Amino acid sequence: MSLLNPDEYPLVSIVVPVFNEEAVVPEFHQALTEAISDLPFALELLYVNDGSTDDTLSRIKALRQQDSRITLLDLSRNFGKEIAITAGLHKATGDAVIVIDADMQDPPELIPELVREWQNGYDVVYAQRTHRKGESIVKRTTAHFFYRFIKRVNKIEMPEDSGDYRILSRRAVDALNTFNEQHRMMKGLFAWIGYKQKAVRYQRDPRHAGTSKWNYLKLWNLAVDGITSFTIAPLKISTYLGLLTASCAFAYGIYMIIDTLLHGNPVAGYPSLIVIILMLGGVQLVAIGILGEYLGRVFNETKRRPLYFINEYAPGEEASARLMSRDFSAHSPK
Repeated sequence: MSLLNPDEYPLVSIVVPVFNEEAVVPEFHQALTEAISDLPFALELLYVNDGSTDDTLSRIKALRQQDSRITLLDLSRNFGKEIAITAGLHKATGDAVIVIDADMQDPPELIPELVREWQNGYDVVYAQRTHRKGESIVKRTTAHFFYRFIKRVNKIEMPEDSGDYRILSRRAVDALNTFNEQHRMMKGLFAWIGYKQKAVRYQRDPRHAGTSKWNYLKLWNLAVDGITSFTIAPLKISTYLGLLTASCAFAYGIYMIIDTLLHGNPVAGYPSLIVIILMLGGVQLVAIGILGEYLGRVFNETKRRPLYFINEYAPGEEASARLMSRDFSAHSPK
């Protein structure tokens, strides 16, 4: 059964976050338009330029001259992919919203299948990878364990081996747009909202052109954001580790007292003393570091800064029509 409103023509928005993708944007747009050519909906192609420093913006503007469906959202600087996706969801006007990267690792040809499942009543239909071509064994291995670790420590069911590529119903988008947190991992938020969700499996291709903007440091920071945003498990682990260490230290202290009473107090034991001091100091520093990660995020949230600023927003033809109809409806007499 379709979720579409029969009183209003259906509009599907496609959000594409881009950062320094001048080498691939034209080819991606061509592949995207071919993939969606048979969809019986009005379409909004929303490109979010996340502060690109190359010719990405000018190429999007050139494409916009040829395709009136393109909406341009140019952010004032690079805020990161998670915020760029958030900005796209805020501005998307469609009855359903598709999120897809421009590097063509996620095939646009999968969009019709995502749309069909949305029409079948699913609020979130996510693309789940069966293979990850073009990625190093280190990246594949760390991604494998990260998804499974998150699934074990979280109270939410975050799908394994799924990225941001998915379709969202209007009510799912509206739910996501209520979040104001600064540190966000969209994959977790997509799962957190709940609703009816389904996976569509596919094989991920290598990057078509250009280079990945995700180095291991950025991936590590994203992983930390994902863990600290959805669970306090690291704090519990540090607590249990502290209790275990204290218990071991107490037991060792009892042993030393008994050993001294029975055999005296020899001078020997300096190496073991140093090892114990270093172990206790290391555990304390790790616990303080974990506490600092959470405290730093609390500090950032209390500042209540805006998530992003917009340098330019130019809605496409379909988006403009939808925005005008909403404005008219809002000001019309009741």
